[in-house]
Amino acid sequence: MTRWVLAHKWPVVLVWLVFTLVGGAMASGTIDRLSYESRLPDRQAQKANDALAERFTGTGGKNAPLLLTVTVPEGTSVRSEDVRRQWGALVARVTPEGGRSVSYAKSGGRGGTGAGAGQALVSEDGRTTVAMVYPPGNPSQSPYEKSLPGIKKAVEKAEIAGEPVELTGQPVLSGRDSGARRGPVYETLIGALGALVVLVLVFASGLAVVPLLMAAAAIPTTFLLVRGVTGITDVSFIVQYLVALIGLGIAIDYALLVVTRWREERARPGADGPGREARTEAVVRAVGSAGRAVVLSGATVAISLAALVVLPVPFLRSVGYAGLLIPLVSVCVAVTLLPVLLHSWGDALDRPRRAHRPDSRMWTGIARLTTRRPVLCAVLSGALLLGAAAPVLAMRLGAPETETLAQGGGPAAAFERIVDAGFGEGIARPVEAVGEAGGADALRERLSGIDGVAGSVAPEDWQRGGSRITEVWTAEDPSSGAGRETVSEIVDTARETDGVLVGGGPVQDIDFVDAVYGSLGLILLLVAVLTFLVLAATLRSVLLPLKALVLNALSTCAAYGVVVLVWQKGYGSELLFDTPAVGAVTIWIPMAVFAFLFGLSMDYEVFILHRVRETHLELARKGVTDTAVPSVVTGISRTGRLVTSAALILFLAFTALAGIPVTDVKVFATALAAGIIIDATVVRGFLTPALITLLGRASWWFPRSASGTPSPEEAAPGRQDTDSPKVEA
Repeated sequence: MTRWVLAHKWPVVLVWLVFTLVGGAMASGTIDRLSYESRLPDRQAQKANDALAERFTGTGGKNAPLLLTVTVPEGTSVRSEDVRRQWGALVARVTPEGGRSVSYAKSGGRGGTGAGAGQALVSEDGRTTVAMVYPPGNPSQSPYEKSLPGIKKAVEKAEIAGEPVELTGQPVLSGRDSGARRGPVYETLIGALGALVVLVLVFASGLAVVPLLMAAAAIPTTFLLVRGVTGITDVSFIVQYLVALIGLGIAIDYALLVVTRWREERARPGADGPGREARTEAVVRAVGSAGRAVVLSGATVAISLAALVVLPVPFLRSVGYAGLLIPLVSVCVAVTLLPVLLHSWGDALDRPRRAHRPDSRMWTGIARLTTRRPVLCAVLSGALLLGAAAPVLAMRLGAPETETLAQGGGPAAAFERIVDAGFGEGIARPVEAVGEAGGADALRERLSGIDGVAGSVAPEDWQRGGSRITEVWTAEDPSSGAGRETVSEIVDTARETDGVLVGGGPVQDIDFVDAVYGSLGLILLLVAVLTFLVLAATLRSVLLPLKALVLNALSTCAAYGVVVLVWQKGYGSELLFDTPAVGAVTIWIPMAVFAFLFGLSMDYEVFILHRVRETHLELARKGVTDTAVPSVVTGISRTGRLVTSAALILFLAFTALAGIPVTDVKVFATALAAGIIIDATVVRGFLTPALITLLGRASWWFPRSASGTPSPEEAAPGRQDTDSPKVEA
């Protein structure tokens, strides 16, 4: 294939040039077509939220309410006629056209009162009251960005009985409605600059720009393909960041592998001549070896991302589609456009040319140490990996707890006062039941009697077309264990009434967990089996693919452990990201992290095992029987520097991804960055070579035909994929 590509260089370059220019020109339009929706088709919560959006002008549902609160001076009561009148007028004034609100005060117009409002929205001492305001939302990360500035302005100077009125609630505390939104260009440039520094250190020549050029072709082309996907289905806005930054890292990694191998081939005695034939053979040999590893790596990444494609969640499915395109396009660039560039301009770019040492002194020393003490290295590195993974046992899935967002500032203090007054943490994210108007009061009474419910309201003016909303909230945050149990009981009780649909953010969280993780075991088994088959067929081994699957699972769990410590427990979130801990891990993140990290981690496993196998075959053809130690030493010494550089580049890309002003993306990037570093150091540097050494000849056991005929590759008289390794006996 490489010879065909080199024989048709200009058509190949022209095709990629067209893809790059068209994809780049249309990138902005592609981003505009991305969706901010996160739907769960055929789920009860989604049906309820759709009914709310249809009958109540897009208010409520998964969008949490804004909370207005005031505490009047001691000796005064909010129930006094003067305060009631002022409060009702203020709530009506800040409720946007098409919105809905509820307070204890009779207000007319858009501000409503209803059964139980006087009791549920006034504290026991009568000094504090809360009003819930639902502006019309829009499908974006900032659903209230149009109405929130006006509401803030109206509340700023408002006073009741001489005390200031405060605005709080999850939309305010999370900062999602600040209106700040930007594309991935800035973060991509930062990531590319960091990658260039690493590449300059690796190559110390003009070759440093080659992997960046490959990324410059891969990223716009992927955006062009994503544009086609948007014509078929909704694609999440998160995809733009994944294509730009993960695409940057993967494209550079694959190109780095091929360029490094090409440089090694050009340094072989007799292969460094300026003639066309010598240049052609160097490219063919490099792509024939490193290109095969690239294709295998891309296949494993694509297989792991298939876990997202099969999920019944359109949002994650679209992330899977884009994720599949990233490695596939990067592979195509690495095995078509890159050979042309190396053949035509590789020697000119490799200036100043230095003596190339394929073996790394540092990694040779590490490999020899590991192979001399394989049991000790395996035990220590395994214990370190298990220790990093231990916090995953405490992982809590769900939306961030409101209390974790309420750290410092006026809105945070206001919410703390609401909780201290006895309204319950769940008031920031209530459950909304939609049913027949005539039975709303009875439904409210039933739901109010559930243990763990802090309050409920059923305003008379919250009805449209014979349907009425009953609002109920929990004493504990609905993302906590106790709060989630209460929400489940609310849902079960409400659904016992015919015609009642139960929605809101907490209920959608429960449905989301079920949709994403309900068939998790089957999905993981599918990914594991497919990955095993691909690796086994390529590496001609049974035990090495099994080892790779187990280690990848452990390194992924270690990444989860870091996320739990940083983002759920709060050890370093403010120091590293200037963002408070969220107290829970957003539901979609663990599944998306598995899909990406499992495949990306397998890249390095493939790079190492492919080189170890080459050395093993070379030694076997020379009659060496015990190939385990020398093949490991050579494989690690010749890929250690490459894996380290590739992991550092991906780490820098994920660090840039963490700069995106969306907390969920920061958490996602943290998991990927931690997983890559753990995988490239603890797993690939120590645990993998130690285990291969311990397995010995069993590493290469593979079922053969009944006649015992060796595979064509093993029987070949002399594949010239590697130099004869220089290893100690």
